[in-house]
This record gives sequence, structure tokens and C-alpha cells, in this order.
Amino acid sequence: MLLYLLFSLLGNDDSAQRGLEIALQAEKANNGFIGEKSEMEMVLINAHGDQTVRKMTTEVMETEQDGDKSTSTFLWPADVKGTKVLTWTHKEGDDDQWLYLPALKRVKRISSSNKSGAFMGSEFAFEDLGSQEVEKYTYRFVEETEVSGRKTWLLERIPVSPKSGYSKEMVWMDQQYFNPLKIEYYDRKGELLKVATFQDYTQYDQLWRVNKIEMLNVQTKKKSIITWSKRELKVPFEDHQFESQSLTE
Repeated sequence: MLLYLLFSLLGNDDSAQRGLEIALQAEKANNGFIGEKSEMEMVLINAHGDQTVRKMTTEVMETEQDGDKSTSTFLWPADVKGTKVLTWTHKEGDDDQWLYLPALKRVKRISSSNKSGAFMGSEFAFEDLGSQEVEKYTYRFVEETEVSGRKTWLLERIPVSPKSGYSKEMVWMDQQYFNPLKIEYYDRKGELLKVATFQDYTQYDQLWRVNKIEMLNVQTKKKSIITWSKRELKVPFEDHQFESQSLTE
């Protein structure tokens, strides 16, 4: 019913309809992983080139009726070890997020108004790291083009939520991976804020997963790089593993 309403609202706007169709194709191509776990390394690089390295594990559970649920647990360095972030993404409305701080031994709910805030001091915002549900945006197909010799569809997507930190995003969607190769993020003033490049895709059965994302803040010249390793898909999880109470375990 929801998708019927989305299409009916598009009317005769061919670029909007095609943009939505591509987004739905990409969502379908990424469904069916059941559960995923991996290790991640995040490198923070300031404008002078100084680096800070953080390591974490991530677990993601696919849900049928709503967005995915995920938990990230920091392993290193010592000042962030044991910090956990739980995210429930939703197809409609604001996502739910909780932060566990081991020094305080308490779970803190992250306000939806802070979704544009930096994730653990990086150039990634909290909203960048949740699953990108189709219903979170309106779409417009721009053109077919290439990035690094690969065929892509260029889409403009505009966040539905007024609490988003972005006025729009330009997404270069790979025609084989059905995942982005590049995203430009524009701030609320309409100026280019950040550029993400997605590298080193690996195929797991029919699913493609990125192994490296570089996020460059073009306004501050800071950069953050996330790399994945030891990834497993089709991991069975239980709902109780993604409850806020589980963060203290």
C-alpha cells in the first residue's frame, strides 16, 4: 500500500518515478542477508594529517516489516573500549538509537534531533550509518554516467525528515552492485559538505558488500575511513540481542 501511494504521488514525473524504481531495485538486491557480523577499523584524519584509529565490531539483524537493527561495540583504544551504539532504523519516522557509556555504566537514548551529529568524533554522522530505507527520501533520476570506469545511475535523493543534516544527497549507484560508488552530501544551506567514496566491493552469494568507505569533509578538510574485515552473512540473531537492555551485558 505504501509503495502504491509513493508511485501515485509521483504522477507523471518520469525522473522521480525512475529514481524511485532504481532505489527499490537496490533495496531488493540487498535484502536477504538475515544477519551480518564483522570487524571494523575507523581512522580519523584531521586537516593536518594526524590520525586516530578506532576498532569495533558490528552486528546487524535484518527485519521483515521495518528497518534493520544494528549494534556497534568499540574495542580499542582504551578511552572508548566498551562503548556501544544500538540503532533501530525505521521505514517511516525517526530512527531509534541508544548509546552505552561504560564509564557511566548507563544507557543513554540519542535524541532524533542529534542524528546529524558526528559518530564518535568521525566525519560520519549517525544518520549515515543506519540502513538507508527507501521511504526516508524522495528521489530523482539525473543521468547514466560512469565512476572509475563503472556504469552508474546518478540519483538525487532528498531526506524526508526535517531533522536530517542534509538538504540533498547525490548518489552514484553502481549498476551491478546496486550499491553506491560515491555520495555527495549537501548541508542545510545547499552547499557541498562531504563526499563519500565506496571501494573494494566483495560478493557474498548474490549480495555485494563494500569493504572501505572514505568520507571527506570538504569544508573542514577532515577525513574518516572505515574498513571492514571478517564479515559473515546469514548469521541468525534473536530480537533480544538488539534491545537497549542488552547493551549493558
